[in-house]
Amino acid sequence: MQHFPDVKLSNGLKIPILGLGTSYHGGYSHNAVVYALQECGIRHIDTAKRYGCEEALSKSIAESRVPRDDLWITSKLWPGDYGYQSTMEACRASCARLGVEYLDLYLMHWPDCNFLGRSNRDVRAETWRALEEMYDEGLCRSIGVSNFLIRHLEELKDNCGVTPQVNQVEFHPFQQPWQLVEFCRKEGIAFEGYCPLAKGQALDHPGIVDLAQKYGCSPSQICIRWSIQNGIITIPKSTKAERIFENCQVFGFQLDDNDMAAMHALHDGRHVSWDPTHVAFLGSR
Repeated sequence: MQHFPDVKLSNGLKIPILGLGTSYHGGYSHNAVVYALQECGIRHIDTAKRYGCEEALSKSIAESRVPRDDLWITSKLWPGDYGYQSTMEACRASCARLGVEYLDLYLMHWPDCNFLGRSNRDVRAETWRALEEMYDEGLCRSIGVSNFLIRHLEELKDNCGVTPQVNQVEFHPFQQPWQLVEFCRKEGIAFEGYCPLAKGQALDHPGIVDLAQKYGCSPSQICIRWSIQNGIITIPKSTKAERIFENCQVFGFQLDDNDMAAMHALHDGRHVSWDPTHVAFLGSR
């Protein structure tokens, strides 16, 4: 079992740079999560109300017998629960389903709100105030956002007292939002990337396959290593124990500068998940 490096957040807490993502896509594997915790040293688990697996995850954590203080648990607030009171209730409900007294990180899942007669800006600001209160009381040890672009972050900054500690965004060889990454770093916001394998689309790319052969590893390990080597918190998903084990074996080698540059050159702007570029800002719907 190995220990993974951490990324220090603006509030001084440390989040493991490699975690395990969960999802409603493809089901949920109790045995795979237990294996990740017990055998691979995974201590960072990412979930969301939207995924519908918080209760299942609580059972996996209990069976793993990993102490709560050793875990980093992230969950997310779905836009249907935005608003001050509903945000407070949704967070406590997520904690109850997960069987925990607090979350290490709680994220606004998506910048769009769709509240009739109210602007995105106002709803996001009201929701963020609720997150700040839960942060102050310790229910959420860190708070952040997901899928927020620069304009959404700038707008939120004008309406918040606590800057988001994390922004979780799609990041893989074909989707490299470097301007957003640099903005987050300048503002003290840790950048976390999901879909590091581009939902499998990166695994048969000839350039990535060639690098895997060069380094004697798998294409998934090349993608994850590249992401981590860029300082990106990375949360690959899998329901297979052998894949989770493979994805964790990325700290024994390093891509050289030329190969890092070759990976950077693969960006083509494609999204394999949600694209937030259409989400309105500046007080509009």
